[in-house]
Amino acid sequence: MTAAIKLEQSARPERRPFGPDTRLWEDIGLITFSLTAGSAFLLQTMEPTIAAVVDEHSTFRTDPMGRAMRSLASVMMWVYGGDEALAEADRLRKMHASLNTTDAHGRKHQALSSGPWAWVLHTGVFAFTEGNKYFSADKLTDADKEAYYQETVQLMRNFSVAPKEIPATYAEWEPWFWQQVENHLEVTTVAYDYLKVIRKIAPPKQIPRPLHPLWRAATTPVGRLQYFFTVGTTPNIVRDKLGLEWTANDERTLRVLGWLIGRTIPMLPERIRYFPIAYEARKLERDRARLRKMINLRPM
Repeated sequence: MTAAIKLEQSARPERRPFGPDTRLWEDIGLITFSLTAGSAFLLQTMEPTIAAVVDEHSTFRTDPMGRAMRSLASVMMWVYGGDEALAEADRLRKMHASLNTTDAHGRKHQALSSGPWAWVLHTGVFAFTEGNKYFSADKLTDADKEAYYQETVQLMRNFSVAPKEIPATYAEWEPWFWQQVENHLEVTTVAYDYLKVIRKIAPPKQIPRPLHPLWRAATTPVGRLQYFFTVGTTPNIVRDKLGLEWTANDERTLRVLGWLIGRTIPMLPERIRYFPIAYEARKLERDRARLRKMINLRPM
């Protein structure tokens, strides 16, 4: 394992919300975030502790749409929530504090164990860089990746991730991540169940049973595409572990779709390009900047 940050408590970065001068602010709220969120969650379901806790406590099987919407809204709060972003991180830690379980092999698992708690955010680093690789015309340089990673280090601090779980730089993170993928992730029932759930999207509980056939007809293409993007942006090592088929033709199709998406999304209006919380936060910051400009120009 590569070296991790080992700082005295006083030298650790302080918890602080993100603002409009960050890469996270510019990119996480884009609707393309959802295209690699699936691969991030799949990687999480193969971490033994996360898989055990999700298996016992998560509603992703019984309420997949609700679970996905709540997760997405929470992630948007991490970046665009201002001071409430820190409150959201604290809420999640409190919620997970009691999520402990014992798996079929007798291994005890705690949701707030330092490694699994950090792994959730580490999968986000992979999803971000993978999303840029396929779905963006503005490719990240090594310097971009390092700058983004350091912002993620700040996010980890906001979530009280143990410093020992944080490689110091992106250059150190990358081999560490692949070592985790190859040697620590396991094939789990939860991973297979998740792939089934995203491929065949169950109707929300509010939809009456007579309308279920209509729901299935409308969501079947969406589910297939979501499954395709998830498998396609998942590491090949993981596809091999899970026995997932991915052909050269699949890869070409993904790259063509990614090329189209990467050049179409920037042309969309901001209100459509960003998720609602992200859009409103960005709009509010522009309004504040205009107000500050008027205040500074006022006659004295």
